[in-house]
Amino acid sequence: MIWTVELASYLDDAPWPATRDELIDYADRIGAPYEVIENLQELEDTEEIYESIEDIWPDFPSDDEFFYSDDDDFN
Repeated sequence: MIWTVELASYLDDAPWPATRDELIDYADRIGAPYEVIENLQELEDTEEIYESIEDIWPDFPSDDEFFYSDDDDFN
Protein backbone atom coordinates (compact mmCIF):
# COMPACT_ATOMS: atom_id res chain seq x y z
CA MET A 1 0.00 0.00 0.00
CA ILE A 2 1.54 3.26 -1.16
CA TRP A 3 -0.10 6.50 -0.09
CA THR A 4 0.83 9.96 -1.28
CA VAL A 5 -0.63 13.28 -0.21
CA GLU A 6 -2.27 13.54 -3.63
CA LEU A 7 -3.95 10.13 -3.31
CA ALA A 8 -5.02 10.78 0.27
CA SER A 9 -6.56 14.10 -0.78
CA TYR A 10 -9.32 12.15 -2.56
CA LEU A 11 -10.54 11.09 0.88
CA ASP A 12 -10.67 14.63 2.33
CA ASP A 13 -14.45 14.78 2.06
CA ALA A 14 -15.08 11.10 2.77
CA PRO A 15 -17.97 10.31 5.11
CA TRP A 16 -15.81 9.87 8.24
CA PRO A 17 -16.17 7.74 10.32
CA ALA A 18 -16.46 4.96 7.77
CA THR A 19 -15.76 1.29 7.20
CA ARG A 20 -13.38 0.01 4.55
CA ASP A 21 -16.28 -0.86 2.23
CA GLU A 22 -17.88 2.57 2.68
CA LEU A 23 -14.58 4.25 1.80
CA ILE A 24 -14.16 2.07 -1.29
CA ASP A 25 -17.71 2.92 -2.37
CA TYR A 26 -17.06 6.63 -1.79
CA ALA A 27 -13.78 6.57 -3.75
CA ASP A 28 -15.50 4.77 -6.61
CA ARG A 29 -18.42 7.26 -6.68
CA ILE A 30 -16.15 10.32 -6.83
CA GLY A 31 -13.97 8.82 -9.55
CA ALA A 32 -10.80 8.54 -7.47
CA PRO A 33 -7.82 6.97 -9.24
CA TYR A 34 -7.55 3.18 -9.14
CA GLU A 35 -4.57 3.47 -6.79
CA VAL A 36 -6.83 4.92 -4.06
CA ILE A 37 -9.31 2.06 -4.38
CA GLU A 38 -6.49 -0.48 -4.53
CA ASN A 39 -4.96 0.93 -1.32
CA LEU A 40 -8.32 0.76 0.43
CA GLN A 41 -8.84 -2.82 -0.74
CA GLU A 42 -5.55 -3.76 0.91
CA LEU A 43 -6.93 -2.79 4.34
CA GLU A 44 -8.02 -5.71 6.49
CA ASP A 45 -11.52 -6.83 5.58
CA THR A 46 -13.15 -6.11 8.92
CA GLU A 47 -15.97 -3.94 10.12
CA GLU A 48 -13.41 -1.63 11.72
CA ILE A 49 -14.47 2.00 11.73
CA TYR A 50 -11.89 4.47 10.48
CA GLU A 51 -12.20 7.93 12.00
CA SER A 52 -9.86 9.75 9.59
CA ILE A 53 -7.09 9.31 7.05
CA GLU A 54 -4.63 9.06 9.95
CA ASP A 55 -6.24 5.72 10.91
CA ILE A 56 -5.47 4.41 7.43
CA TRP A 57 -2.13 6.15 6.85
CA PRO A 58 -0.48 6.74 10.27
CA ASP A 59 2.36 8.73 8.66
CA PHE A 60 -0.05 11.21 7.05
CA PRO A 61 1.78 14.55 7.11
CA SER A 62 0.16 17.14 9.34
CA ASP A 63 -0.06 20.84 8.52
CA ASP A 64 2.88 21.41 10.86
CA GLU A 65 5.11 19.35 8.59
CA PHE A 66 4.64 21.69 5.65
CA PHE A 67 6.77 24.79 5.58
CA TYR A 68 4.94 27.91 4.53
CA SER A 69 6.22 31.38 4.87
CA ASP A 70 4.19 34.51 4.24
CA ASP A 71 7.47 36.40 3.92
CA ASP A 72 8.63 34.55 0.81
CA ASP A 73 8.90 36.89 -2.15
CA PHE A 74 8.62 35.10 -5.47
CA ASN A 75 8.80 38.21 -7.66
